[in-house]
Amino acid sequence: MDPLSIEPTSYTQASKFPHWQVAMQEEYTALIKNQTWSLVPFTPTMNIVGYKWVFKVKRKADGNIERHKACLVAKGFNQMEGLDYDETFSPVVKPATVRTILTIALSRNWPLQQVVVCNTFLNDILQKDNMRFT
Repeated sequence: MDPLSIEPTSYTQASKFPHWQVAMQEEYTALIKNQTWSLVPFTPTMNIVGYKWVFKVKRKADGNIERHKACLVAKGFNQMEGLDYDETFSPVVKPATVRTILTIALSRNWPLQQVVVCNTFLNDILQKDNMRFT
């Protein structure tokens, strides 16, 4: 198997390959640029939320590799409602909505374009200091 096609399952595996190192650096740079977090002093009442790297090979329509994507994600399943969060939000489009928009665009001969968004963030100021990522 082509080493460029392998999707690592851990940081240790990914760190051995330059293309995954670049992908992780791009993700980390975007997180810092967007001021995604700030460090706060630890207190014993904090619920520690871990994180992990997720790796994906993005392909073009013809099957060739377009890019390598690394995402640093929080292990939100450790959070507790009322302590770590009060509400949830998931900006995900339903497949039926996508099909409806595509049908309208095709029936009206509208031009279609695909956009790749490297990093997306829901920006909000958290009011709680009892969260920390490890």
